[in-house]
Formats: sequence, structure tokens, C-alpha cells
Amino acid sequence: MTKATNKGLQITVDPEIARELAYMLKLQQTCGAAVQLENVEGLIHYILASIADGSRRPGSWERGILVQLGLVANGDEHQVYRAHYGEQAH
Repeated sequence: MTKATNKGLQITVDPEIARELAYMLKLQQTCGAAVQLENVEGLIHYILASIADGSRRPGSWERGILVQLGLVANGDEHQVYRAHYGEQAH
């Protein structure tokens, strides 16, 4: 479930998924990781930002995430680099 607010989107995460994200964060904090995050919200932000970057940057490492998830649209428009987020003005 998502809800638009003046700060962006408010997302409700299934409790099972939230538990796994908290465990991921615990492992990352106790065992070390290339990216250091402070809380689950930061982890979710990092994941969503990576997906958004992969959407607008076809040659990026983040695009590989979208390809594996099947989230790359078949049209030519999704194959063009965009400097900014969202639909571009024509």
C-alpha cells in the first residue's frame, strides 16, 4: 500500500518483509558491508534509489537489478539515459 504525502510516498511494508530487512541491516552492521546504513528506513531508501537510478541510467550497475527483476520496459524510451528523475518534458 502506498500513500502520497507532502514528503513523498508513505509505504506500508509486509511484516515478514520488514523482519527480513531488519535482519539484513543487523547482518550488515555486525558483519560489515560495503554500504553502511543506520536503520531500516535508510536501507529501503538505498534500495529504492538504486532502482530509480537503474531506470534512468541504462548503462549503470543498477540497471542490472531492473533487468533481473523484469522491470525494464520494452520501449526505446526506457533505453535512453535521463539526467533527471521522472518523465522528461518534450
